[in-house]
Amino acid sequence: MTMERTRNFLHSIGLPGGDMHDLPASEKRFPDGAQYRVEIPSTEGPRALEAVLDEADRLDVRVHRVSQGSGVFMLTDAELDEKARLAADARVEVSLFARPNAGWDTSAQARAPAGGPLVPAIRGADQLVHALEDVRRAAEHGFRSVLIADVGLLVAFDAMRHAGELPREMQAKVSVMLPVANPATARTLVEHGADTLNLPTDLTLSQIASIRSAVDVPLDIYVEAPDNLGGFVRLYEIPEIVRIAAPVYVKFGLRNAPDVYPSGSHLESTVVALSRERVRRARLGMELLERVMPEAATSELGAAGLVVPRVSARTA
Repeated sequence: MTMERTRNFLHSIGLPGGDMHDLPASEKRFPDGAQYRVEIPSTEGPRALEAVLDEADRLDVRVHRVSQGSGVFMLTDAELDEKARLAADARVEVSLFARPNAGWDTSAQARAPAGGPLVPAIRGADQLVHALEDVRRAAEHGFRSVLIADVGLLVAFDAMRHAGELPREMQAKVSVMLPVANPATARTLVEHGADTLNLPTDLTLSQIASIRSAVDVPLDIYVEAPDNLGGFVRLYEIPEIVRIAAPVYVKFGLRNAPDVYPSGSHLESTVVALSRERVRRARLGMELLERVMPEAATSELGAAGLVVPRVSARTA
């Protein structure tokens, strides 16, 4: 009886009263009516983006979004401008990580055995300023999407966007490092400005469906996760993920690959090789989806809702 009362209460505030084991199909869509888009993560610099675009053309994979994890501040002005030009020409969205955070500074707890949850946190007011400066710099170079892994940073970002300190079309992509593991958390982050939510890599289909029922924004879901995020290879679940989680970014990480964060020229050949293989993994996933669910609808490049970088006089 107590559980039933709690489930009924959750229903009364617009949340599901449990995981959705019946796996209902999602009727929600991207603005252009598509169910899914493709994301390639860890696209760290211009050469990695070139590799992704080249391999996507060679393998006939429509890549809608790439993301980067090292941080805006780990790219030079010239690299940012080149990356923005490449993406704008290809009509591909780019999301850059807003850093630094505790895992990248002098935090001892972030390196302690139980300190994992602190790694993505913004540590102190100065670091909040630094992360927001990363966001400003991304916007100045034409980018319109940033990866955010801290609730306070998300709130401050949204306030700046509403105050006109950032472009109104600027989007907050919540990182997988900020766990969105239940419907209440998902709705809370959306209420605080999240435009797209990266879910933990190990959620079941019924857990994903419960989160989808609570929010309308796109979900980003790894169907292959890096080893440090679980190393799961879930390609055979792509059709069900598209069916129940739409609108969804199907995200192709890479198992059995080195961690390249923070990236740089000393790792460039490795980063480029990994970028190409991620696109190949996407080809595998798309072929499977076409066999099992050929009616699944995807977006054209540059479709509505994709915040492609804006090339200005600065970046041209």
